[in-house]
Amino acid sequence: MTREVFYREICDNMTMAADESGKAYFAYGKEATDYLKQKDPALGEAIEKIGHVRCEIVPDLFAAMVFIIIGQQISIAAQETVWQRLKAKLGDITPEAVLRSGIEKVQSCGTSFKKAEYICGFAAQVHAGEFDIHALHEMSDKDVIAALSAVRGIGEWTAEMLMLFSMNRMDVFSFGDIAIHRGLRMLYHHRRVDRKLFEKYRRRYAPYGSVASLYIWEIACGAIEGMKDYAPKGG
Repeated sequence: MTREVFYREICDNMTMAADESGKAYFAYGKEATDYLKQKDPALGEAIEKIGHVRCEIVPDLFAAMVFIIIGQQISIAAQETVWQRLKAKLGDITPEAVLRSGIEKVQSCGTSFKKAEYICGFAAQVHAGEFDIHALHEMSDKDVIAALSAVRGIGEWTAEMLMLFSMNRMDVFSFGDIAIHRGLRMLYHHRRVDRKLFEKYRRRYAPYGSVASLYIWEIACGAIEGMKDYAPKGG
């Protein structure tokens, strides 16, 4: 299963807050969609066709980070399998639970040794107070990325996914996300999206890049019949 399908599976007709089961969803409203429609008619037409996007988020920052680290460069099926095994062994995914388990037990859930090291190393930093995870809420997007990228095993894409899928930040538009590139090619008939072209769209969508991301992921997953990927074959 591809990264694009990952977004299709976690995103589906959204509500504005937690539902009766206690699940939380990315919160955005008409102000954001009206802005994007006004700024970009092509995206606006897609928004009309797709409707509201319901996207579950994980408000607990540490648990969300563990989930995202597990999912680096693997399919959603593999990610979910490892995640469920980890929860079965640890219970609540907290720094303390991870440290009690140790690298070998985390790895035994099906993740790589390096990822188990990253998860345990991050847990140790958070537990010791060396990394104030709750302070992320008070930081700008740029500072969140800088702070997290200084942690071993966490890069820009991982930090961006935490901001969107846990922190509900409104202006996340990730150059490192392959599904975003695919959706842009499909929507605008590009063969390739380089950094300069990507930045043009980032500026256009700001300050609602996250909302644009939700719709472009939907496009990448085939939400609109007849759209195709214009990337060169073999490219």
